[in-house]
Amino acid sequence: MLQDYLLKEKMPHFWCSGCGNGIVLQSLLRNVDKQKWSRENTVVVTGIGCWGKADDYVRTNTFHGTHGRALAFATGIKLANPGLNVIALMGDGDGITIGGNHLIHAARRNADVTAIMVNNLNYGMTGGQYSGTTPKHAITKTSPYGHVEKGFDVCGVVRAAGAPFVARGTVFDVVQLNRLVELALLHRGFSFVEVISPCPTHFGRSNRMPSAPAMMQWIKDRTVPAAKAQAMSREDLCGKFVTGVFEDREQEDYSTAYQRVIDGLKGEK
Repeated sequence: MLQDYLLKEKMPHFWCSGCGNGIVLQSLLRNVDKQKWSRENTVVVTGIGCWGKADDYVRTNTFHGTHGRALAFATGIKLANPGLNVIALMGDGDGITIGGNHLIHAARRNADVTAIMVNNLNYGMTGGQYSGTTPKHAITKTSPYGHVEKGFDVCGVVRAAGAPFVARGTVFDVVQLNRLVELALLHRGFSFVEVISPCPTHFGRSNRMPSAPAMMQWIKDRTVPAAKAQAMSREDLCGKFVTGVFEDREQEDYSTAYQRVIDGLKGEK
């Protein structure tokens, strides 16, 4: 049961009303339960940020690391004990902005880690500053007159780095999100799921969406399924969230390749 993986005594949670983190956490824990992963054999690794607080509510092994370094710690844990199920939880500030180099190298190495990055388009915990995914022209605490930079296509970056499983969903479409998280957990090698999520407290209020329903509607209106996106131009897709599975292939994972080197040094085949 989901409750077996949830620290109910830690409730109520830290997140603001209308935040999507609870939806993502429920999806993750339901799928961990579906796979019947033991709590003792599962490690949830987090960094700093609102989504990084998720480890406070998970009844598994957890490791709370420094800002931007969740994947570095997760890779080390998996190499040290390949039998563990390792999940890394990151926000957009933690995962692609401060931790961008760790993200591309984890994808390049094909570390056998499931990475779930909640993208709320800003640094939520520290007051709503812009991050590497903040859309152009958006208002934030550090871009009060409009953001002049374009945001990362994070899934595009991870695909380019060589990850064998890459997907994007939203907290609006929970059915799709559950399917994507399940596929990611089942995939051997580096699996990456980006989840578009509302931050009504900061991003929403700064951009004329003061309520959670308004932000949910904004996300819904900008979501385009991957199949439909194939027939759209780059200009038409500007500012949209394309959802679905972008990469799903088999590739030797880092732990297997690493172990082969060790076995070779010991004279084993």
